[in-house]
Amino acid sequence: MIEWADIIAVSPATFQHIQAIAMNSHTTVHNPYRSAAYIISAHKLTQLPADEGIEVAFAGRSNAGKSSAINALTEQNSLARTSKTPGRTQQIIIFNIDQQRRIADLPGYGYAKVPAQLRAHWKKVMQRYFETRKSLHGVVLVMDIRHPMRPFDQQMVDWCEYSQIPCHILLTKADKLKRGPAQSTLLKVRKSLPARATAQTFSASKKQGKEQLITRLNAWYQYEDNETDSQARTPYDKI
Repeated sequence: MIEWADIIAVSPATFQHIQAIAMNSHTTVHNPYRSAAYIISAHKLTQLPADEGIEVAFAGRSNAGKSSAINALTEQNSLARTSKTPGRTQQIIIFNIDQQRRIADLPGYGYAKVPAQLRAHWKKVMQRYFETRKSLHGVVLVMDIRHPMRPFDQQMVDWCEYSQIPCHILLTKADKLKRGPAQSTLLKVRKSLPARATAQTFSASKKQGKEQLITRLNAWYQYEDNETDSQARTPYDKI
């Protein structure tokens, strides 16, 4: 019997090392979000970029881990900055992926210390955003897995469903729970969702669930399944 190690002229020990690397390697999904760059902080909808191309919004309660999720996705530790006073940053932050693809980081909601008048103002702004933003192709709704589906979260799911916008729930800080309780929470959340919505567990610190999130976003952003970073195209290249 001829050994492959003999054919390729390497020692058995070296061949075993190559085999081990091959067995432990895996194909990673295309991650175009590493190129995300800050563009603008909009206090009004009129300050947003032109309503064209594809925009995906990240939304969630203050302290749910939204900024950490964006930073983990883009592999940039300080792209989305956290406020020292949760809920005080009331603006829509736009990150460009390329000329026709954007991430919209929406203001955190549900923080009690924000003045009632300001909360009411941003509720109206967000409602108008969901109803009128034609380029909005999906919403990543970030929730702390230990406190999922609070009233404001349910309202956000309802907004997405009413506006016919796909919603993907990111149950963050999954590393804070053991696998059993985490999966149990995931199943409960999934059962409560409308057909258009999906959910997954996620941990920014452990990088758990990152590829699943990227796969979901790649579909929304209309990236080809077999694209590499150098082959990424805009939605308008086919026109």
